[in-house]
Amino acid sequence: MSLVGNLEDLGLGEILQIVSLSRKSGILELNSRDRSGKIVFQSGQVTRATATTFPENLGDLLLRGGMVDLGTLKQALVIQQEKDDGRRIGDILADEFKVNRESIDKVVREQIERIVYSFFGWTEGAFAFELGEPEEMAATSLNPLQFMLDSGLNPQWLAMEGSRLIDEKRHRGEEVEERGESLVDVDQLLAEVKGEPPAAEPAKPSAPGAEESAGSRRGFLVVDDDYATVEQIIQRLQARGAKVRAYTAGQPFLDAVDQADPETTTLVIDLIMPRRDGSGVLGGLELLEQVRKHYSDFPVLVMTDHPSNEAEENVRRFGVPALLPKPTRGEIAEGLGGTVLDELADALFSLTGQKGAPVTRDKHLFNIGVELYHELGEASGLTPQQSRQSPGLHLLRGMLEELNNPSLGGGIILLILRFASELMNRAVIFLVKEQEIVGLGQFGIELPGASADVMVRGTRIPTREESLFSEALTGMSPVRVTTASQPWDDYLFNQFGGRKPQEIFLGPLISEGRVVAVLYGDNLPEEKPVGDTEALEIFLSQAGLAMEKALLERRLMSSRAAG
Repeated sequence: MSLVGNLEDLGLGEILQIVSLSRKSGILELNSRDRSGKIVFQSGQVTRATATTFPENLGDLLLRGGMVDLGTLKQALVIQQEKDDGRRIGDILADEFKVNRESIDKVVREQIERIVYSFFGWTEGAFAFELGEPEEMAATSLNPLQFMLDSGLNPQWLAMEGSRLIDEKRHRGEEVEERGESLVDVDQLLAEVKGEPPAAEPAKPSAPGAEESAGSRRGFLVVDDDYATVEQIIQRLQARGAKVRAYTAGQPFLDAVDQADPETTTLVIDLIMPRRDGSGVLGGLELLEQVRKHYSDFPVLVMTDHPSNEAEENVRRFGVPALLPKPTRGEIAEGLGGTVLDELADALFSLTGQKGAPVTRDKHLFNIGVELYHELGEASGLTPQQSRQSPGLHLLRGMLEELNNPSLGGGIILLILRFASELMNRAVIFLVKEQEIVGLGQFGIELPGASADVMVRGTRIPTREESLFSEALTGMSPVRVTTASQPWDDYLFNQFGGRKPQEIFLGPLISEGRVVAVLYGDNLPEEKPVGDTEALEIFLSQAGLAMEKALLERRLMSSRAAG
């Protein structure tokens, strides 16, 4: 994950602005109580949004708006199924049935806005932003009636408008929570399109022996908070002849369990997912406890991409025979998890309705963080930098508020050093001039018999000479470097006491399109690499914008004074 944390530490408005300014592509996942949602970004613009509170698909929106009838929608689905050319249903309706494309875009845009605005009412819970290209990560064949904008919406505008709407609702005493209602049963509609009865088995070949090993329990209810993984599991179970329904949040899953038959249904729960209140990472264990308490007749299997001995012991306390390994999200995104997914599907069948040996892979056993062990009631001994939440994230909101203080003036550099002091042992700010890099301020540098501040301010390195700063200056992005034996690097280390650190973090501060300063950081006197700096990198990007704003204000004041 690129950025993981709690909505109490960093609000949705700040997250949207950060992604927008960094022009990142990826998916933001949100979990709060029994709700979950996703926002898809392409180059910093919002192109898609989904939420369990808004089950509507594009068919729902177009039918409700009177833009198509059910017969036209079915015909479009037939074309989508037969041609399989990757076109979305909106494109087919516009190309083949002359439905106004601008009207479709307007409906989709309004729905995305409605969903994103609803997220501003989620004041507690967890979030995770994962970098990547949405075409690969936001797999949508699970729902052929999905919707997405080609030209996205500006997240900063969504942030301002969303905050305003929520504030107005609260001021009027109105209910902040908003939900949608689906009109189109996608599974039933697809069955009709294929000429199958709604409850028919999928028309896919069964793997040899799948029917015998599945016994009478050939139906599965699956819950996993990752859409891409859910889709892959569905495909493999259906290929083996099973009926399967999948969910990405706990409450809809439990609602489905309440209506299911324990004689013909096996429950499959992902271990690592947010709890129902949006906190923690062992939501699967919480679901397992609820299922055993209220639906004890159902056979249950648990899967995870982070197996551990402690977690396996806890699921066995609830009578689960095995903790089944599944691929990580990174492996799914890179298309590397096929073998493990096949093994998972085979294991789900082989363990259904009969006792089986645990299926685990020792090479995948490792600790999964402070939150997991706290939930298990175990003392972990792990440092904060080993937890899933990005280090420094709890500081980011307060530091950003300080950064936006109009009276801050030259305190931006001090704020950067304060932030860095939370993540590393030593740091130095260098000003980048046209001809040279000049030391400005520091913390953590200790020199026997000399003033560290004086030594830092006396440090000067030519910008045109090769040094450890070169990559950060030319690439204009944060880098991690190891020590080298270049003359100017040796000079720098001698200025700072002579020792060479194991790893160095260099974060450029960019203002008006150029690098105006560089943050140097290391962990001396400890011999260890620099930890996670994601939150610090975000802060540096915002600090550069703050410097631009302060400089512009000074120029405006000077021009007014001169006039």
